Amino acid sequence: MISGGVEVKVSRLESIVEQIGEAVLTTTETIESLAERLDHLSLQVEAQGRQLQQQGNQIFALCDTMQNLVQSQDYTVQKLSQLTQTLERLTSLIQRLDREGVNSKY
Repeated sequence: MISGGVEVKVSRLESIVEQIGEAVLTTTETIESLAERLDHLSLQVEAQGRQLQQQGNQIFALCDTMQNLVQSQDYTVQKLSQLTQTLERLTSLIQRLDREGVNSKY
């Protein structure tokens, strides 16, 4: 009877060890699956980081271009103002000459 009791205990121990082994295998598979998912997410985050960096660079270039455009527009407005003043002086001179009776070739 003692050997029968020992056999039962050994059988139970074998069953427990088998269950622990299966749990360890399942846990290992789960950890490997999670590691693969984490690697995939890490790659996605890196790609998004590169995209954000590129977008930041594009925004910086756009701002720089806009600043240059504003400066160019300021210069153009300044030159147009000078041209307008010159044309107004010429018009005034022509009108004065016409009033004074001097014939102009223009």
